[in-house]
Amino acid sequence: MCSANENNGTTSPSVLSENPSDYGNNMKILDSNDQIKELQTIIRDKNTTRSDFKFYADRLIRLVIEESLNQLPYSDCSVITPTGAIYDGLRYRSGNCGVSIIRSGEAMEQGLRDCCRSIRIGKILVESDAETHVAKVVYARFPDDISRRQVLLMYPIMATGNTVIQAVSVLKDHGVKESSIILSNLFCTPIAARMVVTAFPDLKILTSELHPVAPNHFGQKYFGTD
Repeated sequence: MCSANENNGTTSPSVLSENPSDYGNNMKILDSNDQIKELQTIIRDKNTTRSDFKFYADRLIRLVIEESLNQLPYSDCSVITPTGAIYDGLRYRSGNCGVSIIRSGEAMEQGLRDCCRSIRIGKILVESDAETHVAKVVYARFPDDISRRQVLLMYPIMATGNTVIQAVSVLKDHGVKESSIILSNLFCTPIAARMVVTAFPDLKILTSELHPVAPNHFGQKYFGTD
């Protein structure tokens, strides 16, 4: 029997829309199919073992990363095939990098490296104040020339949007253009989507699902600290 009910108390379902078009042209959802829905169901199911969780989470991560790469700029190029024919194709423009938001964002790093072997990856650590619950950046490490790069910002669970807002602010402080940042995300709530697109309308967001309840157990389950 399939069971994936959640009640983690993060956010009560709101009246905000689950239609990505209501959040602007830069909000995109991975085209849904039965395979993706099954992966989402396994990840949300409280009875999923950690080994299965990590295996299927990695599959969903790979799908999101692949589609995120489609949002990067390409240049036309021609190559000569082994038969001597000329093939007109495409090649990534130089200057791409990844940035993961510690800790759960690190779960997506291998998926990016599997697709781009030599890509450089920076890190951001955002923590919430124990008393005020205000998110603030406590650590950031980027390539020196990040201001000239296209950035894939990796963060799998976006429940409120506060962490992502802080991370994007730091990237902009380092000279990265808002339009050069692509947020690669697995699960996003409508509240978080509204918060982030309001703060950064030129930021591109790619997620697999827009849903009122976010699986906030993701990081603990993936890294085995639950």
